[in-house]
Amino acid sequence: MDGNTIQILIAMVIYMAIVIGIGVIYARRANKNSEEYFLGGRSLGPWVTAMSAEASDMSGWLLMGLPGVAYWCGLADAFWTALGLAVGTYLNWLIVSKRLRRYSVRANNSITLPEFFSNRFRENKKTIMFIAGAFILVFFTVYAASCFVTCGKLFSTLFGAPYIAMMIVGAIFVLLYTLLGGFLAESASDFMQAIVMIIALVVIVVIGTVKAGGIGAVIDNAKEIPGFLEFFGLATPSLDANGQQIVEAGKPIFDAPSDYSLLSICSMMAWGLGYFGMPQVLLRFMAIRKEDELKRSRRIATVWVVISLAVAVFIGIMGRQLFPTAHLTKGGAENIFITLSTSSLPALLAGFVMAGILAATISSSDSYLLIAASAFSKNIFQGIFKKDATEKQVMKVSRITLLVLALIGIIFALDEESVIFDIVSFAWSGFGATFGPLMLFSLFWKRTNKAGAIAGMVGGAGMVFLWKLVISKLGGVFAIYELLPAFIFSSICIVVVSLLTKAPSKEIEEDFEAVRSGNVEEA
Repeated sequence: MDGNTIQILIAMVIYMAIVIGIGVIYARRANKNSEEYFLGGRSLGPWVTAMSAEASDMSGWLLMGLPGVAYWCGLADAFWTALGLAVGTYLNWLIVSKRLRRYSVRANNSITLPEFFSNRFRENKKTIMFIAGAFILVFFTVYAASCFVTCGKLFSTLFGAPYIAMMIVGAIFVLLYTLLGGFLAESASDFMQAIVMIIALVVIVVIGTVKAGGIGAVIDNAKEIPGFLEFFGLATPSLDANGQQIVEAGKPIFDAPSDYSLLSICSMMAWGLGYFGMPQVLLRFMAIRKEDELKRSRRIATVWVVISLAVAVFIGIMGRQLFPTAHLTKGGAENIFITLSTSSLPALLAGFVMAGILAATISSSDSYLLIAASAFSKNIFQGIFKKDATEKQVMKVSRITLLVLALIGIIFALDEESVIFDIVSFAWSGFGATFGPLMLFSLFWKRTNKAGAIAGMVGGAGMVFLWKLVISKLGGVFAIYELLPAFIFSSICIVVVSLLTKAPSKEIEEDFEAVRSGNVEEA
C-alpha cells in the first residue's frame, strides 16, 4: 500500500469514526422503545427530514450508478431518469407528505409503513400488514445488496484488495452501525452524509471541468461520439465477444446510435413514480415533528436533488473525455467517479471525496436494513405472531433480523460484475409498484377498501416480476422499464377490486374525512 493509498484510507477512517460517533450519541435514546428506534419519536426537524430523506434515497447509485450510465451510453438514459426523479421528488413532497404525516397519527399513531396501511383499513387479521412486511423484506434485501456491491467496488478499486473481502467488510460496518443507533442515528448521520455527497459531486465536477479544458471542451468531445449527447438518441458501445468495448488507436469504438423513442422517455421518466412507494422517504414524512415544517423540507429536498442529479450526469459525460478507455464494461463504467477523484485530487482530499460514496452507501443501506427489520419484528412478529411481545423482545428480534438480512444481501452481492444501476432499478420498481398506487389511493380516495389494497400490492409486485423476467424479453415496446406497466396495473387492481367489493366501514370513512379536513391532533 503506497503513501497515497494510506492517506485515502486515513481520510475514510476519520469519516467512519464520525459516523460511528453519531451512532453512539443516539444509541441510548434509540433503545428506549421501538418507536424511538424505528421512527425517532417523530422529532425530526425540517432540514434533517429533507436531507436524510434524499441521502437515504439516492445511495451510492447517485455517485456511481448514474454517472456510470452517462459514461457508458451518453446523455439520454441518464437525463430522462434524472428528470423523472426530480419531478417525482417534488410531487411526493407536495402531494403525499402532509397528508401522510396527518394520517399516520390518525391511524393509531402508526410508526411503520405496513402498520399504517393496516391501521388505515382497521383490519383485524393483519393481512395487509403481513403482505406489506413481506414485500419490504424482499425488495430491501435486494436494495441492501446494491449498497454492498457499491462498498465492494469502492474498496477493491481504491486498495487493490479482492472484491468479495472488501464487500463483506463494508457490509459488516453498515450492519454494526445500524444495530447501534436506530432511526435517529441514521437520520442525523444521513443529514451529514447528504452534505458530504453534494460537496463531493461539486468538487469533482469543478476540478474535472478545469482539467478537461472547460465545459466547451467536454461538450465538443461528447458531440464526436455518435448519439452520446442526444436527448432522443443513445450511444452504443461496440463490444467484443467478452462484452468489453473495443478500442482502436487509443479511442473507444461506438456502433451507430439507437433511436430513443417517446416510449423510452416515458419509461425512464417513470422512475419518478417510484417515490410514492419508497418506505425510506415516506417514513421521513411520518417522523417530522410538525406538519407545517414539511413545506420548508420540500424546498430543501428539491434543490438538493436537482443539483445532485445534474452534477452526477455531467460527471459521467466529462469522464468520457478525461478517461475514454479507462472503463470498458458496463459494470466497470460505474467506477468513473472513483477514477476522477483519485486522479484529480491530492490523496487526503480524495479520501474525503471517496467518503462521499461511502456516505451515500451507508445512508441508504442502514435505512433499508432498519425498515426491513422493523417490517418483520414490529409488523409480522409482534403484529401477527406474538401480539403480547415486549419491547425488549421486539428489539431483540429486530437485531436478529438485521443479521439475517445482511447475510442474504451479502450473498446477492457476491458477483463482482453486478451493475448497481440495474439492481437498484429492480428494487425501485418493486417498491414503486407495490406501495406507490396504494399510498396515493389510501390518502386521496375514500372508496379504497382492504380488498383493493391487497389486490394493488400483490398485483403491482407480481407484475414487476412478470414484466422483468418474462414480458420484457419480447423486446420492442415491451422492453420498457417494468415500473410503468406495474404501477398502472396496480392502480387498476385497486380501483376495480374496491368497486366490486364491500365499501369501507363508517369508521374508516370518518378517519378519511378527519384527515382530509385537517382535524387531527399533532403527535
